Amino acid sequence: MIFLDYASATPVLESVKKAMTPYLSEIFFNPSAPYLPAKHAREDYEKAKADLAHTIGSKGDDLIITSGATEANNLAFTAVPENSTVLVLETEHASVLNLGKKYEAKLIKVDKNGRIDLEDFKKHLTDKVGFISVALANNELGTIQPLAEIAELIRKERENRLLNNNPLPIIFHSDASQALNLVPISVARLGVDLLTINSAKVYGPKGVGALYQGHRINLKPISECGGQEKGLRSGTENVAGLVGFAKAAEETKAHQNGNRKHYEKLRKILKDELKKSEIEPIFLGSEKYQLANFCPVSFPGVDAERLIFRLEEDEIYLSTGAACSASKGEPSHVLKAIGLTDQEIEGSLRISLGKDNTEEDMHIAGQKIVEAVKKELQFSL
Repeated sequence: MIFLDYASATPVLESVKKAMTPYLSEIFFNPSAPYLPAKHAREDYEKAKADLAHTIGSKGDDLIITSGATEANNLAFTAVPENSTVLVLETEHASVLNLGKKYEAKLIKVDKNGRIDLEDFKKHLTDKVGFISVALANNELGTIQPLAEIAELIRKERENRLLNNNPLPIIFHSDASQALNLVPISVARLGVDLLTINSAKVYGPKGVGALYQGHRINLKPISECGGQEKGLRSGTENVAGLVGFAKAAEETKAHQNGNRKHYEKLRKILKDELKKSEIEPIFLGSEKYQLANFCPVSFPGVDAERLIFRLEEDEIYLSTGAACSASKGEPSHVLKAIGLTDQEIEGSLRISLGKDNTEEDMHIAGQKIVEAVKKELQFSL
């Protein structure tokens, strides 16, 4: 098997499994219970939260643990100030776009590589804007956004509001689910007020995420009654999941530089193989602003869904876009936003690499993709 869809899911690291195992068996106690073993479980939970927070330059008290990135995004949007305008990048994950629709959010344009159009952003940054959401790295193109530059523009707008006695705050949220694996993250340097992270993208267990909550940011509960996570996310704490998430985040952060170089090498091999296709591939995005493990590509005139079925026969697994959209057969809003034609969108593959891929995998996968493209060309004649 050659798996080339690490943007959708990652396998759990052996070290993560080992860290989680005690909390699945002997240390199974509810951390909210009053007796001593449960209190020890609580201590371990809080330590894991602090360890996870450290990987993004924050403190444990700043994190709310959730069931994943989608829930964290939902929680983040409870901070939208009343009667304010919401701005959302047009290439955001579906969970953020759908949340934005509830607030009639204005969409910010991107360029042909999927990078935010800062001039368009400035035009939309009026004195009525109260909430902005821009992902650190896109989940289809791997495009990394200049959050620090966006935060500086927001800072200037805040200063203008002080001078004009405008009390409306601006809250800056970012979904960093894809980026945590390969980008050094510091909430202070990024200038964000809210940050979403996701265990499932960093070789940790699925069903665990977290939201960083900056000081003076008010959130509203999305599940009530239990009082856990500062009353914002009630329910028995997932100790094993958080321990695994913290361990996975630490491991990936420790090996970021080495992984980045490894993926850059693999991506070059794969691209060289794909260039041997009879249809010249269009590589999407710009490597200058792209996560090193992303290699999105389009073969215009070829049906990418049929390519995927052909490749599955050879146990090569990849996708046409975000898993949540690809499974519904919907065309990618991300690829529309960067100006691709219908033919280019129909022929697009999202290839994302991971730690288990090898150089040999890249040669084999590249050759098999080219073979599949050639067969599709013959089929369409």
